[in-house]
Amino acid sequence: MLNIVLYEPEIPGNTGNIMRTCVATHTHLHLIEPLGFSLDEKYIKRSGVNYIENCHYTVYKDWEDFLSKNQGTFYFFTRYGHKPHSDFDFHDVNENIYLIFGKESTGIPRSILKPHLDTCARIPMTDQVRALNLSNSVAIVLYEALRQQQYIDLLREEPHKGNSFIEEYGE
Repeated sequence: MLNIVLYEPEIPGNTGNIMRTCVATHTHLHLIEPLGFSLDEKYIKRSGVNYIENCHYTVYKDWEDFLSKNQGTFYFFTRYGHKPHSDFDFHDVNENIYLIFGKESTGIPRSILKPHLDTCARIPMTDQVRALNLSNSVAIVLYEALRQQQYIDLLREEPHKGNSFIEEYGE
């Protein structure tokens, strides 16, 4: 099972976008406090649209609370990682995999990262930017893990307008 973990997220719009992505992919979201916003804020609802009510998420009071309630393989995403995210093996659909992202301003604390250097990853990018947007980073990494798992339980065809929607254009 794939899980997204946000360590002390600060920007409600990012978390709302990530909630929407989690709904789209049957991914559980874990939020580690303190949060930089209230989950009731209109910004969360605007970016998550009508999907937030379908998001499966858990809120934890701190990192230790999260660790005490979750077991599996943890992967940490940081600009200081030494391996690309795509170098990790996420294929086992029976494994509890936690994809952990830090807060927008400072990332994941070094005290958490240092014992896990072998599972710290970086999304490759130029030296022109410090980091990618948090919700973009989550989507990039999550969809790599889903690709490795053959997009299990995800639809490959548009379910609402039919498989031949494009082909029927102009008829």
